[in-house]
Amino acid sequence: MRWLKFTAAGKTSWGIVEGDNVIAVNGDPLSEWQRGTQSHALKGVKIELPLIPRTFYCVGLNYLKHLKEAADKAGTVPNVPDRPEIGYRAQNALIAHDEDVVIPASATEKIHYEGELVVVIGKRAQNVTAADAPKYIFGVTAGNDISERDWQRADLQWFRAKASDTFGPLGPMIVTGLNYGDLLLQTRVNGEVLQSQRTKDLIFDVPAIVSYISRYVTLEPGDVIYTGTPGTTKAMKPGDVVEVEIEGIGILRNKIVKR
Repeated sequence: MRWLKFTAAGKTSWGIVEGDNVIAVNGDPLSEWQRGTQSHALKGVKIELPLIPRTFYCVGLNYLKHLKEAADKAGTVPNVPDRPEIGYRAQNALIAHDEDVVIPASATEKIHYEGELVVVIGKRAQNVTAADAPKYIFGVTAGNDISERDWQRADLQWFRAKASDTFGPLGPMIVTGLNYGDLLLQTRVNGEVLQSQRTKDLIFDVPAIVSYISRYVTLEPGDVIYTGTPGTTKAMKPGDVVEVEIEGIGILRNKIVKR
C-alpha cells in the first residue's frame, strides 16, 4: 500500500495512492484509519512531509562501496565496522518532496547529496532481535541526507554539516509490503545518474539496524531511520535539481538554492 500525506482544497490528510489518484482516509495509518470516499488527482495536490518524527536517525558508511571510496580518499584500507554507526538528526532539517534545499550563506561549495532508503517504525520497539525487527516496521520511503563536507571534516559534532535547515528531504510517500531488502536506489542530479545501488548491498540490513538502535533507544511509531548512502557523492550547486528514486517508492525531488 502506498501512503501519502497531502493537502487539497485547504485540508491536509493522509491518503492511499491508487494509480494517478489519491483516496483520502480518516485517521492515521500508524494508528486507526478508515478509507474515505473523496478522490483527488495526484497532480493536483500538494505533497507534504509523510510525517514528522520526534527525532530521526541516520546510518553512516553502510554500503561497502561507499566505505571503500571514503578510505581511498583518506589513503587508508577500508575498515568494515562490526556495528552500525548511528547519528541523530533534528526535525528542522526535514522538508517535503518539491521543497527547496536552502544552502546557508556561510557554507562552502561542497554540498553533497546522499540518497537513502528510509525506514518508518510502526510499533514501539525496545530491545528487539533482528529476527523480530520486521514486525515493528511500518514501511519505507526515500530520503536525502544533505551534507556540507567541509563542515563535516572541520567539526567534532555534525549538527550544521548534516542537520542545517532543509538538509533532510523525505518522501514523497511511505510504502508498505515492499521487499526493502532488495530495491534499486538511484540518485540523479539534473537528470544524470550519480548513484545506483541495490539495498541488498547494505553492510547492515534494515532488521539489523532496527535491532541495534532498539538496544539503546526505544523506537516509537513514526520514528524514521535513514539507512546509509552508496557510492561516491559529488558537490551540488544552486539551481541543481536532485532526485532520489527508489524502486516501488517513487521519486523524491528537490531543488538546490542558496540563501
